Amino acid sequence: RRKIAEQMVKSKTSIPHFSFFEEVDVTELEELRQMLNASKHDSQPKLSYLPFIILALAKIMPEHPECNAHYHEEAGVVHRHAGVHIGVATQTERGLYVPVVKHAEAMDSWQAASELLRVSQAARDGSASLEDLTGSTFTITSLGRDGGLGATPIINHPEVAILGVHKAREMPVVRNGQIVVRRIMNLSSSFDHRVVDGADGARLVQHLKRMLEHPAMIFM
Repeated sequence: RRKIAEQMVKSKTSIPHFSFFEEVDVTELEELRQMLNASKHDSQPKLSYLPFIILALAKIMPEHPECNAHYHEEAGVVHRHAGVHIGVATQTERGLYVPVVKHAEAMDSWQAASELLRVSQAARDGSASLEDLTGSTFTITSLGRDGGLGATPIINHPEVAILGVHKAREMPVVRNGQIVVRRIMNLSSSFDHRVVDGADGARLVQHLKRMLEHPAMIFM
């Protein structure tokens, strides 16, 4: 608990955060998820939204290198990473851990789901190695189970960005002048304003939104 507190204080007091919020229509993504889960092998894990979000981020990060980075204050140096290593904030009985899905850019949906399950379970049962818990370049915090419309997630220092994922829910929306029911997910993001300009953070989230709303693009 003390280490978590130290890390949170360091992040919040040293990083000038700004946040950005967006709604995403995940109706097509939900249809794809259901279809893949219905046809999966027994050895394959059930797909949640997170593997698709991880893959989408890995796909788009080359166009947003300022967000897949570490900022080292002492040296005044920004280190942009080629590999996409996604940390996933995981609540455990011992507090908050951030196990890491490494080289997500080299994975498919089943591989991402399997590795996510492995590292998150290891964090929960206390068997995670130092390798499992270090090296993330971008973090996701999944708030879906508790719902909520928005949050201001704290960046995982020395990273420069974090994405909060909220519960998907059916909502009435206007499409082509008609009110229809669609599945909507809210995203809450925070960025280090020393490294990421507001427009750049917004572009990352809007790019991710396009990928999730048209999930075939994730696999192109």
